[in-house]
Amino acid sequence: MPDRIYNFSAGPATLPYEVLTQAAKDIVNFNNTGIGLIEMSHRSKEFMAVAAEAESLLREVMGIPNNYKVLFLQGGASTQFAMVPMNLLSPGQTATYLNTGTWSKNAIKEAKLFGNVDVAYSSESSNFNHVPASKDYEIAPESQYLYFVSNNTIFGTQFHNFPETDKPLVADMSSDIMWRPIDVSKFGLIFAGAQKNMGPAGVTVVIIRDDLIGRSKNYLPTMFDYKTHADKDSMFNTPPCFAIYVVGLVLKWLKNLGGLAAIEKINREKAALLYEKIDSTDFYRGHARTDSRSMMNITFNLPTPELEAQFIKEATAKGMSGLKGHRSVGGCRASIYNAFPREGVAKLVEFMTEFENRNR
Repeated sequence: MPDRIYNFSAGPATLPYEVLTQAAKDIVNFNNTGIGLIEMSHRSKEFMAVAAEAESLLREVMGIPNNYKVLFLQGGASTQFAMVPMNLLSPGQTATYLNTGTWSKNAIKEAKLFGNVDVAYSSESSNFNHVPASKDYEIAPESQYLYFVSNNTIFGTQFHNFPETDKPLVADMSSDIMWRPIDVSKFGLIFAGAQKNMGPAGVTVVIIRDDLIGRSKNYLPTMFDYKTHADKDSMFNTPPCFAIYVVGLVLKWLKNLGGLAAIEKINREKAALLYEKIDSTDFYRGHARTDSRSMMNITFNLPTPELEAQFIKEATAKGMSGLKGHRSVGGCRASIYNAFPREGVAKLVEFMTEFENRNR
């Protein structure tokens, strides 16, 4: 594929090439119906089948129990920062949050509009270079749920062991959903913007246990009530049709690859290749503490900001795009989600060695 580059962007991110080529065909003529997927009625039997298949595949690939609803929503993951407390907290109630980065800070800010927020742990003093273990914090007895972000794109940290509690777990998995198998039954609610591991921007997937739907005593706007969407199978209004369709294609690709066990092995191999390079020299310095390193977003610095800018410029010229780190951390960031090819990581490691030899 000589016209393709390696996209290390944190999102929207790399999609499987076979998914892109199939989607390109179906945009023009979906399944030889004579109409493109993106101009087809969401009420048509053809699209209803697309949405049903996407949900069925997600349930199969993730092992989602029958007592959970799968919702395909709009508004991005950031809308869930408000929808979660609106739906899970009633006036005067408390929720516990773990502050491990920008997205959890934003979620905490929104939650304070709807209830009491107990921030049981924060790694802000160390510039969010790690996530806590369960022994590092206490959950308020009156908490209605425990909220955390499973993977932090900006700082390159990740929970490898999930919090342990008898409270409903609420997880923002936007940047690492489906990177490995998980036990969905341990969670009350999982949400994820699609544009990292699942598909294009435009759809947010919410997986919510049945007993958490409709329990809030708040007066909720119709579109911000999970029950609205659960009762109508995500078809209360026009859903993000194209994004849902592509999620279905990605799930087919993932299933054919061998499912989540297979992609976990691939992801660990890719990350190990890059972390081994970082650890082999003092020229590159990882931001995340070793026990909290992300398998999806690998953040690192060079000796000076000038060298970092040069590194990013030269890498881009060699067909490696999106390596600039977030402004709050600086440096470099290599996002290597499920669909990112191993050969792209190998090419980056080769360039890192060559760049170090020239600039050390």
